[in-house]
Amino acid sequence: MGKSLDVIRLYRARFSTNVERVALALAHKGLEVESVVIDYSDRSAVIKVSGQPLVPVIVDDGHVVADSTAILRYLEETRPDPPLFPRDPPRRAELDVFLEWFNEVWKGPPNAIEAQLREPEPDRDRIAALGARMRGWLAVFESMLHDRDYLFGDFSAADCAAFPFLKYARQRDPADDEQFHLILEEHQRLGGGYPRLAAWIERVNERPRA
Repeated sequence: MGKSLDVIRLYRARFSTNVERVALALAHKGLEVESVVIDYSDRSAVIKVSGQPLVPVIVDDGHVVADSTAILRYLEETRPDPPLFPRDPPRRAELDVFLEWFNEVWKGPPNAIEAQLREPEPDRDRIAALGARMRGWLAVFESMLHDRDYLFGDFSAADCAAFPFLKYARQRDPADDEQFHLILEEHQRLGGGYPRLAAWIERVNERPRA
C-alpha cells in the first residue's frame, strides 16, 4: 500500500537536469513539495542531510533518498498511483533496461566531451566522433515515438529521465550557460528533422514540475 501524500522536501539546484527528472515525477504524482535550493558554491545543506554533495535529494518523513533514478523508483514504490513504471512485468523490465542504457551508455559521450574540453589541448577528432554518436541516437528516440505520445506509450519514468537532456536539442534558457548543457545543445541540433522527437520535447515541456 502506498504512502499518503505527505510533504516531500526536495534539495535542488537551478538548471539541474537530474533535479528536473524528479520535479517532473513529483508533479505527475501530484505530490506536495517543499524545495531547498542550493548553490553549487555551497553544498553544505545537501551534504548535511545526505552525506554527499549531489542533487537531487529528497527527504520523505525522515527517509532520505539521493540519486534521481533511485528517487523515481522510490516514488513508484511508495506512491504507485498514477504510475511511472508499467505494471506489466515484461514492460517494466524493458523500461528498467532503458533507464540503465540512458544513464550508463547515452550519458557517456556528452560526459566524455566535457572531460575533453577541460584538457589543455582537447582532442577535436574524438569530440567530433562523440558528437556524431549523440546525433545518431536521435533516430532511436524518433523511432521510439512512432505512433506514441511518450517514449513508452504513456508518460513514464523514461520521459522523466530523458527529457531534461534531450530538450537541449530544441531549447535552452539563455541564462543557462553550463558547459554540459551547451554540449547537449551543440551535438543534438534537430534542424528540420526528427519531427516526432521535436513534438515530444514540446509535449513534455508543457507538463507541470514540482
